[in-house]
Amino acid sequence: MSTPSETFDFGDGPVPAARHQNPDGSLGGWVADTATVADTATVGPDARVYGDAHVSGAARVLGDARVYGDAHVSGAAWVYGDAHVYGAAWVYGDAHVYGAAHVLGDAHVYGAAWVYGAARVLGAARIYGDARVLGAARVYGAARVLGGASVYGDAHVYGAAWVYGAARVYGDARVLGAARVYGAASGEPE
Repeated sequence: MSTPSETFDFGDGPVPAARHQNPDGSLGGWVADTATVADTATVGPDARVYGDAHVSGAARVLGDARVYGDAHVSGAAWVYGDAHVYGAAWVYGDAHVYGAAHVLGDAHVYGAAWVYGAARVLGAARIYGDARVLGAARVYGAARVLGGASVYGDAHVYGAAWVYGAARVYGDARVLGAARVYGAASGEPE
């Protein structure tokens, strides 16, 4: 449920929008009339949901976070801090996206995965399980990071590469093509 429609400028001119009424009764952030936020979802007072974005379930969009484009945030997922979820991206399950992280394109972050810091997940990338992508790391293309794997520092995982198990990819490492990094592997280029 939202307050009656007014107008709000999400950065490209004023559009019809309303403040979201949160499940606890508090007045939440601005939601464009073109976006959908479920009555069960929470939008913090400084957060924004616009474009054709959807926020559903018990999802939380807090802080200065932005969800826009055709993005979906659902389940018990959290998007907070200065994080942005946009394009046709999905964040769901118990996933967390926060800090200055961006999830965009057709990327999916789900399960109990966390994406944070200044990390970027884009393209058709998938981050799931208990995976972590943080720092200035980039995961893109059709890459997968799953299980208890971590990608951090300035590392890039892309193409059709997979990082999984308890593997750690960090520093300036690049994992690409059809590479598989798994188990207890870790590494930074020398």
